Amino acid sequence: MVPKLWNETIDAHRHAVREAILDTTWALATEHGLTSVTMSQIAEKTGIGRATLYKYFPDVEAILFAWHERQIAAHLQQLVDIRDEAGDAGRRLDAVLEAYAFIAHERQRHGADLGALLHGGGHTAHAQQHLQGFVRDLLAEAAKAGDVRDDVAPDELAGYCLYALTAAGGLPSKAAVRRLVTVTLAGLRPPR
Repeated sequence: MVPKLWNETIDAHRHAVREAILDTTWALATEHGLTSVTMSQIAEKTGIGRATLYKYFPDVEAILFAWHERQIAAHLQQLVDIRDEAGDAGRRLDAVLEAYAFIAHERQRHGADLGALLHGGGHTAHAQQHLQGFVRDLLAEAAKAGDVRDDVAPDELAGYCLYALTAAGGLPSKAAVRRLVTVTLAGLRPPR
């Protein structure tokens, strides 16, 4: 029987190798473009053999999808942390929507071909549903507190917010992102 410490060491090593592969691939893809990255380059830059690389991933696209899934998980956790740090229901909603807009704004750095690959497939559907439910719940809480209109279903408002704030990806500056957030939040306020 293999000692527990040995298993933990092996698992930690595998995790470190996987993380290095993801980071190296992303760096190569953003530096040289998606189509010029090869498994050989990734193995060399990561400092592992090609055979080892293929034990982890079958191709460059699979590595980039894994990198993207890691990013999505980190972004969702960031939104949860922001929600948990903010004050009342209205402040939590405002803080989360602003953070989401800035996350969307950062996506423009992917470039056209990487963005199409990462956001064009169906592998993000579960995360999108989770995000929709997360924002819907925040909106329902804020509506209950009187901070958000209650004449539109929270699920519809969540779709409105996410769709509107995704446009931050095409904005030229952080100031423009803040203006978009302000306009989006204004549309959520209860009618007078």
